[in-house]
Amino acid sequence: AGGRFSLRDAAAPVRFRRHFFRKACVLTVLMRLIALAMIAAALVLLGADALTSLEKGGEITVRSLGLIWSILHPGSLALFKDWAQHSVPFLAQTIYSALAMPGWGLIGVVGVLIAFIFGRKHSAE
Repeated sequence: AGGRFSLRDAAAPVRFRRHFFRKACVLTVLMRLIALAMIAAALVLLGADALTSLEKGGEITVRSLGLIWSILHPGSLALFKDWAQHSVPFLAQTIYSALAMPGWGLIGVVGVLIAFIFGRKHSAE
């Protein structure tokens, strides 16, 4: 019936299952750490915006993702915008809109989504 490479075998070899499970666990832990770092960065950016708003006498200040990127490395932001305009012009306006969003909001929402996706799985026992 089934030869050496048959797909009829129901169970994968035990060694393969252990290897896959170990890799999946490492990926899950890594993604949880990335999510935690993104949420922490979003809280830091939110705090910085709140302090800046207090310093300006209550005038609300929100730093956009583009502004934060330009503070960190202005050359790469210009290259990225140029790439978006010439390589994927159909997405350029969407990318510019994402860069105009509050930095803490975009980073925080993505971090929370990653945390929910790679969160703990509860067994139904």
